[in-house]
Amino acid sequence: MKNTALTEKHISLGAKMVPFAGYNMPVQYEGINAEHATVRTAVGVFDVSHMGEFILKGENALDLIQRVTSNDASKLYDGKVQYSCLPNTEGGIVDDLLVYRIDEKTYMLVVNASNIEKDWNWIQKYNTANVEMHNISDQTSLLAIQGPKAADALQSLTDIDLASMEYYSFKKGTFAGVDNVVVSATGYTGAGGFEIYFENQYADKIWNAIFEAGAAYGIKPIGLGARDTLRLEMGFCLYGNDIDDTTSPIEAGLGWITKFTKPFTNSEALLAQKEAGVQRKLIGFEMIDRGIPRHDYPIVDALGNVIGKVTSGTQSPSLQKAIGMGYVNKEMAKEGTEIFIDIRNSKIKAKVVKFPFYK
Repeated sequence: MKNTALTEKHISLGAKMVPFAGYNMPVQYEGINAEHATVRTAVGVFDVSHMGEFILKGENALDLIQRVTSNDASKLYDGKVQYSCLPNTEGGIVDDLLVYRIDEKTYMLVVNASNIEKDWNWIQKYNTANVEMHNISDQTSLLAIQGPKAADALQSLTDIDLASMEYYSFKKGTFAGVDNVVVSATGYTGAGGFEIYFENQYADKIWNAIFEAGAAYGIKPIGLGARDTLRLEMGFCLYGNDIDDTTSPIEAGLGWITKFTKPFTNSEALLAQKEAGVQRKLIGFEMIDRGIPRHDYPIVDALGNVIGKVTSGTQSPSLQKAIGMGYVNKEMAKEGTEIFIDIRNSKIKAKVVKFPFYK
């Protein structure tokens, strides 16, 4: 199992460590609900150094990105980030990812930890014009500092004006005395904040500086458990749960990152699917009766017929109710539709609601 540059730090802080995507990762410190509340109301720090980073360089870098991703990367400008996905040839998704435009000929792709090798091989397969590719995942640390107080907690560490940064933009600069740090106004929590990328050798220095600067703002370390409940409250997809090699971006409600202004892998089939309409859709639902929906639980109708399955579910710490996501037949996907979750052979009532759960 791989460690991040901060694994020893998490262990010394009493984190409960678990294997995740081949890495030894902190799932919680003081408890998921408390950590979740810290991010919604103040500021918390996630070590997400397990994520993958690729640099693509050269005259044809943009062309390669355009051919393998669903979104239109030609709309990017220096310092802009885009959410996108890598469609496969069968109608599913290889991975979802972020595309960073560093300059006209240099891009950084940020991919999911469990898919680093798969994504690298997939993009490489389409690299027919000698785009220079560098997998910098093992040399790169990534911290997500998330919450409404993130900008205030971090501002003393950098001359980048954090409060004025637009959502989904980034800047390179000095952070905690370290040069060449990428500071990105992105995140996976819906609570605002930043993600910072830097070389592993500076991990301890930057971690310590963040906690010193953020002490007055109640900053705390946060595990992957709260990361999951926070993203689920926002209706953000998790690869391997809500999207995978068998789910199309159209079914998953990711039509907004699927732009048919240019050809890309399987774009013709996906356009036909969009025009014809999909047979199943990813929905959000909240439980009416008591019960917590879990991954792979069947979703059934009033007669007990299986109409889909749960992809993600939890007891929402912010809303104090059980919520979930799942795929259902399109007829059952309308907001307000009554559905049932089969929990240990009992039909537990729920209703379809709009994303995000947490407003």
